[in-house]
Amino acid sequence: MRAICVDDEHILMEDTAAMCREIPLIDEVRGFVSAGTALEWLSENPVDLALLDIDMPDMNGLELAARIKEISPDTAIIFITGYSEYAKDAFAVRASGYLMKPVTYDKLAEDIEYALAPRSAPKPRRTEIRTFGAFDVFRDGRPVKFSIAKSKELLAYLVDRQGGSVTRAEISSALWEDRLYDRKQQKQLDVYIRALKDTLAKYGILEIFEMHRGGLRVVPEKFVCDAYRFFAGEIDAVNAFRGEYMSSYSWASITEGIMYQKTERE
Repeated sequence: MRAICVDDEHILMEDTAAMCREIPLIDEVRGFVSAGTALEWLSENPVDLALLDIDMPDMNGLELAARIKEISPDTAIIFITGYSEYAKDAFAVRASGYLMKPVTYDKLAEDIEYALAPRSAPKPRRTEIRTFGAFDVFRDGRPVKFSIAKSKELLAYLVDRQGGSVTRAEISSALWEDRLYDRKQQKQLDVYIRALKDTLAKYGILEIFEMHRGGLRVVPEKFVCDAYRFFAGEIDAVNAFRGEYMSSYSWASITEGIMYQKTERE
């Protein structure tokens, strides 16, 4: 499991992080001396546990805890502070623990075990791909952000192929209609493929993508997709379609037309 420690006193933050690394339940620990920096990092990197000081200059720990809960309601919060008077406010933000400084390893381990006990059994994770309107990917309800727009379009095209294998030449023809598939174009496509793999790996969803000698494909069994549910005849997906499918991509118009005709017949 992943944890963060936030304390504006660098030495105390490092001491807490070092103790966390000795606790078997914790797989990864990141430390921050700024609440703002921690919050920015959390927006891209979900955690299971946040260990927070309360009295900090840029944003106090209570406010930080509330912001963390907005981003990730399941993140457990433990306050580590030198002030006892904040205990009532701490539990108002659904904190799992309130430790007074200086904290010992045994007490820290006990509170962490309590806070994370309900999470000890891994929860099934969900990857959702939405194609009605714009194309977007979500991991456990959080949007996946792509570093390169063309790598996102590449994934969209593979999703449109519904698990069928597609060659690099076919991808190039669809995404760059006016370009010759020469050596330069092959190298450019390789860059986008690597960027796609890096993004999927970052979010822990590389399993939805496969590469083999003949081409590339997505693995439909590894994610939920509104279009796939539509073609399977699931009534809520059929009713949710409003005539737009991957609206940013011109090559998607063929599938969009098929879907429109299907709703007209029904």
